[in-house]
Amino acid sequence: MTESYQNDCQNNTEKGVRSTRAMPRMRTVNEAARELKALDPHTAMTAYHIRRLCLTGILPTVKAGKKILFNLDTLIEYMQDPAAEKFKPKPAAAGGIRRVV
Repeated sequence: MTESYQNDCQNNTEKGVRSTRAMPRMRTVNEAARELKALDPHTAMTAYHIRRLCLTGILPTVKAGKKILFNLDTLIEYMQDPAAEKFKPKPAAAGGIRRVV
């Protein structure tokens, strides 16, 4: 962790305020689609498209049982700049068994 981040957390703890940066907003695909609809009722981003972003590796995910979780802030960041370098799909490893998507 960076020193400034630790200082922010310590200052917020002393003030009795919890830092929102420490806890990512992890959501399932359907929860994220609902939240996006609430933020922008005319959005064209569907649950299907969000799921494809997760399965192709564009959005980093974490599995919790059968659920696929990802950071909602990362999805919003992707929507603002989909051409950013961090959102390029990862190339498949050479050799071995590859997952068919």
